[in-house]
Amino acid sequence: MQSMTRISALALCFLINAFLHAQQTAPAPVPAVIDPPAGARLLLQLKGIGTQVYLCAVKAEQAAWQFKGPSAKLLDASNQPVGTHFAGPTWHLNDGSEVQGKLIGSKPSPDTGSIPWLLLSASVHTGSGKLTPVDFIQRTDTKGGAMPTTGCDARHAGTLSRVPYAATYTFYAK
Repeated sequence: MQSMTRISALALCFLINAFLHAQQTAPAPVPAVIDPPAGARLLLQLKGIGTQVYLCAVKAEQAAWQFKGPSAKLLDASNQPVGTHFAGPTWHLNDGSEVQGKLIGSKPSPDTGSIPWLLLSASVHTGSGKLTPVDFIQRTDTKGGAMPTTGCDARHAGTLSRVPYAATYTFYAK
Protein backbone atom coordinates (compact mmCIF):
# COMPACT_ATOMS: atom_id res chain seq x y z
CA MET A 1 0.00 0.00 0.00
CA GLN A 2 2.82 2.38 0.83
CA SER A 3 4.41 1.86 -2.60
CA MET A 4 1.03 2.66 -4.24
CA THR A 5 0.90 5.91 -2.29
CA ARG A 6 4.46 6.74 -3.37
CA ILE A 7 3.58 6.00 -7.01
CA SER A 8 0.45 8.16 -6.77
CA ALA A 9 2.46 10.99 -5.18
CA LEU A 10 5.08 10.76 -7.93
CA ALA A 11 2.39 10.68 -10.61
CA LEU A 12 0.76 13.77 -9.07
CA CYS A 13 4.10 15.62 -8.95
CA PHE A 14 4.74 14.76 -12.60
CA LEU A 15 1.23 15.91 -13.53
CA ILE A 16 1.63 19.21 -11.65
CA ASN A 17 4.94 19.86 -13.41
CA ALA A 18 3.43 19.04 -16.81
CA PHE A 19 0.41 21.26 -16.11
CA LEU A 20 2.52 24.22 -15.02
CA HIS A 21 4.75 23.82 -18.08
CA ALA A 22 1.72 23.61 -20.37
CA GLN A 23 0.46 26.91 -18.98
CA GLN A 24 3.51 28.60 -20.52
CA THR A 25 2.53 27.48 -24.04
CA ALA A 26 -0.43 28.73 -26.07
CA PRO A 27 -3.71 27.28 -24.76
CA ALA A 28 -5.81 25.08 -27.02
CA PRO A 29 -8.83 26.86 -28.53
CA VAL A 30 -12.02 26.55 -26.48
CA PRO A 31 -14.85 24.79 -28.36
CA ALA A 32 -18.06 26.84 -28.75
CA VAL A 33 -20.14 24.17 -26.95
CA ILE A 34 -18.44 25.13 -23.68
CA ASP A 35 -18.24 28.89 -24.22
CA PRO A 36 -20.20 30.96 -21.69
CA PRO A 37 -23.09 32.96 -23.18
CA ALA A 38 -22.35 36.18 -25.06
CA GLY A 39 -21.88 39.06 -22.68
CA ALA A 40 -20.54 36.92 -19.82
CA ARG A 41 -17.57 38.61 -18.17
CA LEU A 42 -14.49 36.94 -16.75
CA LEU A 43 -14.31 37.11 -12.94
CA LEU A 44 -11.57 34.72 -11.92
CA GLN A 45 -9.31 31.99 -13.30
CA LEU A 46 -7.76 29.31 -11.08
CA LYS A 47 -5.76 26.12 -11.53
CA GLY A 48 -7.13 22.94 -10.03
CA ILE A 49 -4.62 20.24 -9.08
CA GLY A 50 -5.60 17.02 -7.33
CA THR A 51 -7.40 13.79 -8.11
CA GLN A 52 -10.60 12.54 -9.70
CA VAL A 53 -12.04 9.88 -7.39
CA TYR A 54 -13.73 6.75 -8.74
CA LEU A 55 -15.46 3.90 -6.87
CA CYS A 56 -15.46 0.28 -8.03
CA ALA A 57 -19.14 -0.70 -7.68
CA VAL A 58 -21.01 -3.92 -8.45
CA LYS A 59 -24.61 -3.76 -9.71
CA ALA A 60 -26.52 -6.72 -11.12
CA GLU A 61 -23.29 -8.74 -10.92
CA GLN A 62 -21.50 -6.23 -13.18
CA ALA A 63 -18.50 -4.34 -11.81
CA ALA A 64 -17.71 -0.87 -13.10
CA TRP A 65 -15.95 2.31 -12.04
CA GLN A 66 -18.28 5.13 -10.97
CA PHE A 67 -17.29 8.76 -10.65
CA LYS A 68 -17.47 10.00 -7.04
CA GLY A 69 -16.06 13.51 -7.40
CA PRO A 70 -12.95 15.64 -7.54
CA SER A 71 -10.58 16.36 -4.69
CA ALA A 72 -8.35 19.28 -5.65
CA LYS A 73 -6.60 22.39 -4.46
CA LEU A 74 -7.35 25.63 -6.27
CA LEU A 75 -4.30 27.78 -7.04
CA ASP A 76 -4.11 31.41 -8.10
CA ALA A 77 -1.84 32.83 -10.85
CA SER A 78 1.18 32.76 -8.48
CA ASN A 79 0.47 29.10 -7.58
CA GLN A 80 -0.72 29.96 -4.07
CA PRO A 81 -3.58 27.82 -2.65
CA VAL A 82 -6.80 29.83 -2.49
CA GLY A 83 -9.44 27.14 -2.08
CA THR A 84 -10.65 23.62 -2.82
CA HIS A 85 -12.77 21.78 -5.37
CA PHE A 86 -14.82 18.76 -4.34
CA ALA A 87 -17.98 16.74 -5.10
CA GLY A 88 -21.12 18.63 -5.96
CA PRO A 89 -19.30 19.80 -8.06
CA THR A 90 -18.36 22.56 -5.62
CA TRP A 91 -15.65 25.22 -5.55
CA HIS A 92 -14.85 26.77 -2.15
CA LEU A 93 -12.50 29.73 -1.66
CA ASN A 94 -10.64 30.66 1.50
CA ASP A 95 -12.68 33.91 1.60
CA GLY A 96 -15.74 31.79 2.56
CA SER A 97 -17.52 31.95 -0.79
CA GLU A 98 -18.68 28.77 -2.45
CA VAL A 99 -20.48 27.84 -5.67
CA GLN A 100 -21.95 24.59 -6.95
CA GLY A 101 -22.31 23.92 -10.64
CA LYS A 102 -24.74 22.10 -12.92
CA LEU A 103 -23.51 20.71 -16.26
CA ILE A 104 -24.52 22.62 -19.41
CA GLY A 105 -22.02 21.40 -22.01
CA SER A 106 -19.14 18.98 -22.43
CA LYS A 107 -16.43 18.41 -25.02
CA PRO A 108 -13.75 15.68 -25.00
CA SER A 109 -10.33 16.96 -24.00
CA PRO A 110 -7.84 17.28 -26.85
CA ASP A 111 -5.38 15.58 -24.44
CA THR A 112 -5.87 11.79 -24.62
CA GLY A 113 -6.51 10.22 -21.21
CA SER A 114 -7.83 13.45 -19.77
CA ILE A 115 -11.25 14.37 -18.39
CA PRO A 116 -13.55 16.41 -20.66
CA TRP A 117 -13.76 20.17 -20.89
CA LEU A 118 -17.01 21.49 -19.38
CA LEU A 119 -19.33 24.44 -19.00
CA LEU A 120 -21.47 24.55 -15.89
CA SER A 121 -24.07 26.99 -14.63
CA ALA A 122 -23.97 28.11 -11.01
CA SER A 123 -26.81 26.41 -9.14
CA VAL A 124 -26.10 27.21 -5.47
CA HIS A 125 -24.07 29.99 -3.81
CA THR A 126 -22.94 30.02 -0.17
CA GLY A 127 -21.16 32.74 1.79
CA SER A 128 -19.91 35.97 0.30
CA GLY A 129 -16.70 36.66 -1.57
CA LYS A 130 -15.20 36.22 -5.02
CA LEU A 131 -17.50 33.34 -6.01
CA THR A 132 -20.73 35.12 -4.99
CA PRO A 133 -21.45 36.69 -8.43
CA VAL A 134 -20.46 33.58 -10.45
CA ASP A 135 -23.01 32.43 -13.05
CA PHE A 136 -20.86 30.06 -15.12
CA ILE A 137 -17.84 27.83 -14.52
CA GLN A 138 -15.68 26.57 -17.40
CA ARG A 139 -13.18 23.69 -17.08
CA THR A 140 -10.44 23.57 -19.74
CA ASP A 141 -6.80 22.56 -20.21
CA THR A 142 -7.37 19.22 -18.51
CA LYS A 143 -4.46 16.85 -17.95
CA GLY A 144 -5.18 13.34 -16.64
CA GLY A 145 -8.06 12.29 -14.42
CA ALA A 146 -9.76 9.89 -16.84
CA MET A 147 -11.73 6.99 -15.39
CA PRO A 148 -9.68 3.81 -14.99
CA THR A 149 -10.34 1.15 -17.60
CA THR A 150 -9.11 -1.82 -15.56
CA GLY A 151 -8.90 -3.04 -11.98
CA CYS A 152 -12.60 -3.13 -11.12
CA ASP A 153 -14.17 -6.52 -10.57
CA ALA A 154 -16.26 -8.20 -7.86
CA ARG A 155 -13.14 -8.74 -5.69
CA HIS A 156 -12.43 -4.99 -5.71
CA ALA A 157 -15.97 -3.76 -4.97
CA GLY A 158 -15.80 -0.69 -2.75
CA THR A 159 -12.24 0.16 -3.79
CA LEU A 160 -11.45 3.79 -4.57
CA SER A 161 -9.15 4.89 -7.36
CA ARG A 162 -7.68 8.40 -7.16
CA VAL A 163 -6.48 9.51 -10.60
CA PRO A 164 -4.23 12.61 -10.65
CA TYR A 165 -5.47 15.52 -12.75
CA ALA A 166 -5.03 19.23 -13.38
CA ALA A 167 -7.35 21.74 -15.02
CA THR A 168 -8.07 25.41 -15.49
CA TYR A 169 -11.30 26.71 -13.93
CA THR A 170 -12.63 30.00 -15.27
CA PHE A 171 -15.47 31.74 -13.47
CA TYR A 172 -17.86 34.12 -15.28
CA ALA A 173 -20.74 36.46 -14.38
CA LYS A 174 -23.61 37.55 -16.66
